Amino acid sequence: SRTAGGTAVWLLAAMDHAGTVLAQRQIDTKSYETPAFIPLLDGLDPENAVVTADAAHTQHANALWLREHGAHYIAVVKGNHPGLLKQLKKLPWADVALDHKERTRGRGRLEVRHLKTTAFRHLNYPGARQALRVMRWRKDLTSGKTTIERLYFVTGLPPGAASGARIAAWIRGHWRIENQLHHVRDTTFAEDASTIRADRLPRVMASLRNLAISVCRRTAVPTSPPPPCPPPGPLSGHTRMDMINPDSRAQPDRSPTRKVPGVQPLSFFQPPVEM
Repeated sequence: SRTAGGTAVWLLAAMDHAGTVLAQRQIDTKSYETPAFIPLLDGLDPENAVVTADAAHTQHANALWLREHGAHYIAVVKGNHPGLLKQLKKLPWADVALDHKERTRGRGRLEVRHLKTTAFRHLNYPGARQALRVMRWRKDLTSGKTTIERLYFVTGLPPGAASGARIAAWIRGHWRIENQLHHVRDTTFAEDASTIRADRLPRVMASLRNLAISVCRRTAVPTSPPPPCPPPGPLSGHTRMDMINPDSRAQPDRSPTRKVPGVQPLSFFQPPVEM
């Protein structure tokens, strides 16, 4: 609960893009989330999975571990890797063909997203095969204000392993974690208002909430707004993922791809559970 002097219990979770929580690990109060990435995944079988994570987990050690275990990654690059970010920004993006574009309207805004992907040999990140740039225009329909954002990524997926539409869906799908897990635990289960503080009980209760949410996802039982995702399909092959925006209508992906057997998406985030 949000009480004065309370100590927060920090949990790192792994969730697939269908909304099922796969693992959870408590973060040491004297540490931070990055060292928990590998121990969290070590309890799973990440082979052939495509792992997306927050920028804090874009670390060389994590990429090496994923490669050693046969997993793929899409890693967002921000200011915590200034050299790599500078390298990505300097790539000749004006000469790179547009790989995917989409336009959505909803929640009082209009959004246009462009994805460019290109293969470069000398990206300063373990196993990186492609560089990605997402350019996003977002217009507030009330104020008329337009913002432009550029996001850069590296991925270990080889060229042709997944279409631009699929990669774009994986990138957008990562943020489902905030909507489908953290938001649900916060609103439906009123986690922040919980007065449970003793010993390991906050972590236990968070695990039970995760279990309840995952069961609801599997059986298509509503948990809270926004509406739940449809019943997930099998966690193998190139499973299509829906977009977050309910006004978006994902079109069938007919682009030719070179399949990577069993590729499935995972994601990671760190929600606080207050004590």
